[in-house]
Amino acid sequence: MKVDVLLGLQWGDEGKGKITDVLTPGYDVIARFQGGPNAGHTLEFDGIKHILHTIPSGIFHPDKVNIIGNGVIVDPYILARELKRLRERGANPERNLMISKRAHLILPTHRLIDAVEEASKGKAKIGSTLKGIGPAYTDKTRRQGLRIGDILAGTFREKYENLKTLHLRMIESFNPDPEILRIEGISYEEYEKFWFDSIEYIADIPLIDSEVYINRCLKEGKKVLAEGAQGAMLDIDFGTYPFVTSSNTISAGVCSGLGISPRNVGRVFGVFKAYCTRVGSGPFPSELFDETGEMLRKNGNEFGSTTGRPRRCGWLDLPALRYTVMLNGVTDLVMMKSDVLDTFDTVEVCTGYRIGEQILDFPGYETMNHSIVPVLKSFPGWNMPISNIKTWEALPEAFRKYTEAIGDALELPVSVISTGPNRDQTIIRNFSGQRND
Repeated sequence: MKVDVLLGLQWGDEGKGKITDVLTPGYDVIARFQGGPNAGHTLEFDGIKHILHTIPSGIFHPDKVNIIGNGVIVDPYILARELKRLRERGANPERNLMISKRAHLILPTHRLIDAVEEASKGKAKIGSTLKGIGPAYTDKTRRQGLRIGDILAGTFREKYENLKTLHLRMIESFNPDPEILRIEGISYEEYEKFWFDSIEYIADIPLIDSEVYINRCLKEGKKVLAEGAQGAMLDIDFGTYPFVTSSNTISAGVCSGLGISPRNVGRVFGVFKAYCTRVGSGPFPSELFDETGEMLRKNGNEFGSTTGRPRRCGWLDLPALRYTVMLNGVTDLVMMKSDVLDTFDTVEVCTGYRIGEQILDFPGYETMNHSIVPVLKSFPGWNMPISNIKTWEALPEAFRKYTEAIGDALELPVSVISTGPNRDQTIIRNFSGQRND
């Protein structure tokens, strides 16, 4: 068997959580392979909305194994809070969740470093979620980080205090405003206490050598789905650097994030919105600053599920999509939040970047350092609600033409279409040989 991969093709917030939940019945194992609690994967079913930050989106299927892989970084405080909410809603994560012993920990001081470094950048801020992601990954590459497996060792507290001392010296060098040194609205000392209490709370979640477990599953013929966080345009190597996250969000990150061979990667589901959004700073060629952009934000409820920040909104960016389809070896396209465009008379798509007299069809190294004018192509809107439509043929002709034009531009059919936030608001056109239309 091979590991199938599901990831975002834009700047995150594409709707990966919902699609992971929809696809989970066809898999035995769901595994997160990178990122941390900066992710916010939203699932909605039975009239209830669930937001997951660290835990894989297959957790509500009790007969499926969910794994937090070695490429993920974990904040025990946030994980414990997430587990508590799951248990309140009837889930039993101690039965179907496992954590890699090699997953790195986010310490309270990582969050302080994140805050003081971001504050020191002034107008050059990258828009960090302030969850300690960057500092934790930095310690990982410096070979001084702490991992989940270290909790089991008798020397854990000593290692923690040594690293904490290093961090505090760094923080003091910024001479920070005392108000910055608060986490989740409480003092550092209070947060640290809750952090250690949280380690006790999550103690009933099995810690495993996940790379061995997953490879054994493949040998046994079990089906594994790897769930990515953020989006390909936020990849540390190929995204809009430096306005990116601190991990490899593309399909190549699955190999190091779960410990599998490249030859064991199977299908790659690329998830994108029917338009574009971005949180934080950084280039966004098709961004809208007018009433249309505000209408997208309102219709799509475009506010970060992790930060609550309003998302920047714009038209679909085909050059960026073409680029990320290439990087990830996408086999199946999944279009989300199509219904957000229901009330638009005209829907536009960015087909190229105009820089002076030149028009580019991909986001090259220099592209994002220049003033870009998006080349736009217009499509007629469908001006009718599609959220209750269940088949491809029943969708309005204008919508089908819009979808097919995207597929033609990317040289891949759009296999899955989401018409609303609920599980059942999903149309599968032609996926794994199955059709529901």
